[in-house]
Amino acid sequence: MKFKGKNIWITGASSGIGKAVALELSKEKAFLILSARNKNALLETAALCEKNGSSTLIVPFDLSDKKTISDAVQKVHSKGIVPHLLLQFGGISQRSLASETPVDIDRKIFEINFFGTIILTKELLPIMIKNGGGQIAVTSSIVGKFGFPWRSAYSASKHALHGFFESLRAENTNNNIRISIIVPGRIRTSISINAIEKNGKPHGKMDKGQAKGLDSVICAKKICNGLKNEKKEILVGGKEIMMLYIHKFFPSLYYFLVTKLKPL
Repeated sequence: MKFKGKNIWITGASSGIGKAVALELSKEKAFLILSARNKNALLETAALCEKNGSSTLIVPFDLSDKKTISDAVQKVHSKGIVPHLLLQFGGISQRSLASETPVDIDRKIFEINFFGTIILTKELLPIMIKNGGGQIAVTSSIVGKFGFPWRSAYSASKHALHGFFESLRAENTNNNIRISIIVPGRIRTSISINAIEKNGKPHGKMDKGQAKGLDSVICAKKICNGLKNEKKEILVGGKEIMMLYIHKFFPSLYYFLVTKLKPL
C-alpha cells in the first residue's frame, strides 16, 4: 500500500495517536479527511498537514451520535470523495472499578468505542467495495487482548472490536477489503487525562505509566509502517507489550501479575 495520492479518512485526528498519524501521512502527499469532535483542534491538525504538502478536508462528528456520523459520510460522498483508507483512532478510556461504575457509563464507552466505530465502518464499507476495495484500520489496545483493573468497559469494548473486525476481514477477503487492528500499549498521549470516571467526569490527570509511555511520533511511524505493509495486527508500545505473550503462553503468570500491576 502506497499512501501518495490516496484518500485517507482519519478519526480521532484532533490529538494523540490520530493526530500523530495524520502528520506522518501528510508527508506522503495524501488527501486527508480529518475527523473528531473538536473543530478548532482539527483546524490546527489540518494546518500542520498542509504545511507538509497534503490537502485536507475537515469533517467533525461525534462518535456517540449516529446522525452526525451519517451526515459526515454524506458530506464526503457528496464531494465525490471515496476513501481508500479508513483509519479509526477515535475513542475514550476509563478509570473506575467495575463494581462502582453505573451501566450508563459502560454504555457510553461502548457507544463511542464500539458502536460509533462500526457505524462509520458500515456506512463506508459498501462505498469502498463498489470502488474496488480498500483498507480499514481500527484502534484496539493491549487490554483488548486481556482484562485489566479499572478498565472493565474500556477493555470489553476493545475486545468487541477484535471480534467484529476479524469477522469483517473473513467476510470481505473477496471484496479486497484489508483489515488492520492496531494494538497500542502505553503511548504518551492525553488518553488517561480524558478518560472518564464512574461519575462520567474526566479523570483529569496523566497516569504515571502513561507519562513514561512511547512517544506518539514514534508510535505513528510504527503504525504507518504496519499499514504500508498491510499487517493484520500492528503491535506498538514498550515493555508492556510483553503482557500479550505472557497472557497467551503463561496464563498463570498473567493472572498473578494483573493483580500486582499499578492501573493508574
